[in-house]
Amino acid sequence: MKDEIQPSPTIEEYLETILNLLSEGKSVVGARLAERLQVSPPTVTVTIQRMARHGLLTITKHKEITLTEQGMKDAISIVKRHRLAERLLTDILKVPWSEVHQEACRLEHGISDGVMNRLYQVLGEPKTCPHGNPIPVDDVPPPLRGTPLDTIATGQKVIVERISEEANRQEELMQYLDQAGIKPGATIDVKETALYAGTIQITINNNDFSLGTKAAAMVWVVPESSSQS
Repeated sequence: MKDEIQPSPTIEEYLETILNLLSEGKSVVGARLAERLQVSPPTVTVTIQRMARHGLLTITKHKEITLTEQGMKDAISIVKRHRLAERLLTDILKVPWSEVHQEACRLEHGISDGVMNRLYQVLGEPKTCPHGNPIPVDDVPPPLRGTPLDTIATGQKVIVERISEEANRQEELMQYLDQAGIKPGATIDVKETALYAGTIQITINNNDFSLGTKAAAMVWVVPESSSQS
């Protein structure tokens, strides 16, 4: 039996991104990966072909990407390390909430399984990262709750469940969400959804804010009545 080889940081980034996309119910294709990872489509093609040869993913005849059992196991591991690193940075080192994603990306590749498990215990077995995304337990993909804010009708009151990993990559957007108080647990009143203008008007903490629909799609919410379930 062949010894398992630790994926390179680049492969781990791809695995993490694929799992995040699949978790949000999105089909994974090369173009979407290139956009999320901000690399060229040819670079994605070469990398996913290499990952397929290593048994980490499969590519359907429609060019959709799915993870193999080993690929899923590795993806869950890197997602857990990333989200625990974010908790370490915010809870212990007090790094600003809007900045921890990039710092966690640097840390996650150097965290061994032993340190990961120790971190999980020391941090109190947290259920989510600071942005509300669930931390996996064992080798099970974490379930996601919520609906994108851009789909919520005018007049509804919702609770922020989580901020998507896609938003985490955009520091200026995260800073805006931070300043507005759009964080997990916050209550939002949807005042107006103007899809023709590409904006959503909301009230949070008695303050009015405007979000573009693209940004709002990265804020996942649940109805106020179900937030405690």
